[in-house]
Amino acid sequence: MMAVPKVNVTHSLRGRLLWFLLAAITMAAVAQAMIAYSSALNDADQIFDYHMQQMAMSLRSNAPMASTSNNDPSDPGNDEMVVQVWTPDGIQVFRSLSRAELPQRAVLGFSNVRANGTTYRVFSAQSANQTIQIAQDLAVRKRMAGTLALRTVGPIALMAPVLMLVVWWVVSGSLAPVARVQRQLASRQADDLSEVSDADLPDEVRPLVQELNLLFSRVQTAFEAQQNFVADAAHELRTPLAALKLQILSLSRADGSEARDVAIGRLSAGVERASRLVEQLLVLARTEAADAKLEPVSLTDLAKRAVGDMAGAAQARSIDLGLEQADEASVKGQGDALVILLRNLVDNAVKYTPAGGTVDVSVLGACGGAGAKLVVEDSGPGIAPEERERVFHRFYRVPGSEAQGSGLGLAIIRAIAERHGATLALDASERLGGLKVTVEFAPS
Repeated sequence: MMAVPKVNVTHSLRGRLLWFLLAAITMAAVAQAMIAYSSALNDADQIFDYHMQQMAMSLRSNAPMASTSNNDPSDPGNDEMVVQVWTPDGIQVFRSLSRAELPQRAVLGFSNVRANGTTYRVFSAQSANQTIQIAQDLAVRKRMAGTLALRTVGPIALMAPVLMLVVWWVVSGSLAPVARVQRQLASRQADDLSEVSDADLPDEVRPLVQELNLLFSRVQTAFEAQQNFVADAAHELRTPLAALKLQILSLSRADGSEARDVAIGRLSAGVERASRLVEQLLVLARTEAADAKLEPVSLTDLAKRAVGDMAGAAQARSIDLGLEQADEASVKGQGDALVILLRNLVDNAVKYTPAGGTVDVSVLGACGGAGAKLVVEDSGPGIAPEERERVFHRFYRVPGSEAQGSGLGLAIIRAIAERHGATLALDASERLGGLKVTVEFAPS
């Protein structure tokens, strides 16, 4: 089976522009030559036909034939006119000095006659006492048309290479800034995410470079956030791991069963705190990296699920946890992420509310152009106004707080809220006296 040769298709913008423009110039030159030749041939036909008519009229009026004396075939200007005159009896009384012999027949007016291996343009006129036939080889007309067309197209043919060089120079110069950007990117290190200069770039390419710079900016922000996250995580994990080592050492040195039980309890609590911290770190990383599709979910059902999941922890501390208001509300979001948001809100409320306190969760439906709202209130100590913005920072804990936490709960909540286009606000609860957290979603 014969192998089909592979056709190399250029994907270079410069190559395509040059090929198309140079091909357009070439085709335009060829078209100009054809049009010039056709126009010159048409003009020659009209001129020579008129000349033949005038010659025939002069012969009918017995005018002198001096105007047709140039019959030397070697003369480049020779028009090769063949003149024949017959009497009504068919006797030829005149024939011009020409090597061409035409049949003695005439169709009045213009006609084309094939003779002597070529085609003649013939004009015949008849008077009372004679028939006049004027003929001319059509090759003469074509040669003249070719000469005239060459005079017209000659300058174009000479200028075409100059025009091609100009096109090559313009295209290469216009794309030089693009090549400069390519060299800049090729010489960069992997961690160099600085902006690429868009100076002198064509308007069609500048938006691409601008979007590339925006992408670099987003990647730089994500890279810095990742570095900060790793540094913070390493710092936060150092303390619980060091505590676990000390507790293991205490366990190994415990003599009595009572001391061993105490050491085991402390070790278990330390493992639990470390596990909780690692879990929250993973949730935070997953939340910031997630790009899941948002789908309609029932906020009310998610709130009921979160309250049910945290009921055991609330009961252990004798905290009254429940749904204060549960309107039917649907939002566009990622169900799993919203469950994490609700659990962290309720977990923080339960954790910082004193034993025997109250935690209420409310779901408010969309109303008056506003979207659905999620409200969590508690009877705990609350957060001072000057601290309400700082608590959203990673690993930040309110000074003097009795509850032990990692400082990631509200950071996770804020990241999920921002990903869903929701606003997060902290305020004092007028009803319970503690903290009031409101998450307002955009209207669907």
